[in-house]
Amino acid sequence: MRTQSPATTETGARVYGVHQRSVIRGKVLRPVAVTALAAALLTAAATPGIASADSSVTVPKAAAVQDRPELQKAIQEFVDAGFAGMQLRVHDQRGEWAGSAGVRTLGQSAKPPTNGRFWAGSVTKTFTATLVLQLVAEGKIALDAPVAGYLPALGLDRRITVRMMLQHTSGLFNYTGEDYDDGTVVPGIPATGDEWLENRFHSYRPEELVRLALSKPARFEPGADQSYSNTNYTLALLLIEKVTGRSYAQEMQRRILRPLGLKGTVVPGNRTQLPGPHAHGYYRYQEAGQQKVVDISRQNLSLLAGAGDLISTTQDLHTFISALNSGKLLPAPLLAEMRKPYGKYNYGFGLFVQDLGPNCGTVYQHNGSPRTATGR
Repeated sequence: MRTQSPATTETGARVYGVHQRSVIRGKVLRPVAVTALAAALLTAAATPGIASADSSVTVPKAAAVQDRPELQKAIQEFVDAGFAGMQLRVHDQRGEWAGSAGVRTLGQSAKPPTNGRFWAGSVTKTFTATLVLQLVAEGKIALDAPVAGYLPALGLDRRITVRMMLQHTSGLFNYTGEDYDDGTVVPGIPATGDEWLENRFHSYRPEELVRLALSKPARFEPGADQSYSNTNYTLALLLIEKVTGRSYAQEMQRRILRPLGLKGTVVPGNRTQLPGPHAHGYYRYQEAGQQKVVDISRQNLSLLAGAGDLISTTQDLHTFISALNSGKLLPAPLLAEMRKPYGKYNYGFGLFVQDLGPNCGTVYQHNGSPRTATGR
């Protein structure tokens, strides 16, 4: 299994990386976010302050195959640290580069494909937020309207607005479980560990996930705090479907995938197999005192509907994030709102916003953890 994270900076540089997930001592080790790598690599990018709206950099063909030993060394360090494999794509003023390190499959020597398919993880939230904001631009949804007004059957707190949903300030319980600051853990549907392993082919309906979350106490009053919750983006999926009268997959295809030519990206639904070339991911666990390793490349991501269920490629993510930041998908005022940091996580709408400091620009990215995104 892999996690993926794109990053774009105000310098116009973009970094995409995919790690195969590794496991240590029976627990899934969540890979260090690619944005940490991006931050280190982007300091040498062009003069800061260049707007990311001008992010469609024309790269000569010769530049696309240039040697970048520093990038190859960086991804090799992830493999040396215990990852089975990694692929990375960088697009900056020096050109475009794609490389990989490690292995595609344990026990074999072939490297991961440089543009292989993978489960895109929480970068899905950036796509979902974009769909919602397109509907805002069309006047079909209002950012500060109650979500309950669009989805009355769910019995949502009417204080929860569309804005709160997108910024993770709704207070809704995270259906994959909550870890509170005092150490209290309230379980939800397992998304990692042995329980998840046994259940990884189970099929879930988006409404089922949201109703499970609503059966638990809210984490806080709407708007009073910020807490990363997959529930918000599965709720956004239901909102999209209700307002448009079409499925989330249809709207994704109609509004983003087809216009941008993203042929490697798909909403999988209950599909469990990665199509086309891809690297494999593994889970290591203890059983009867013995270590075992299982290939977890196949799984059912309906568990994270609208929040983490896309299949994609680094090339498609490059195309998407470039189009988004160049204003091809959203009008300028809404793009500015999307990229405006809010709360303790510096979260906009489907994006973490990281200010790297003087002369280093700003990174817009998404991974699966606010702690790795913000350094908290």
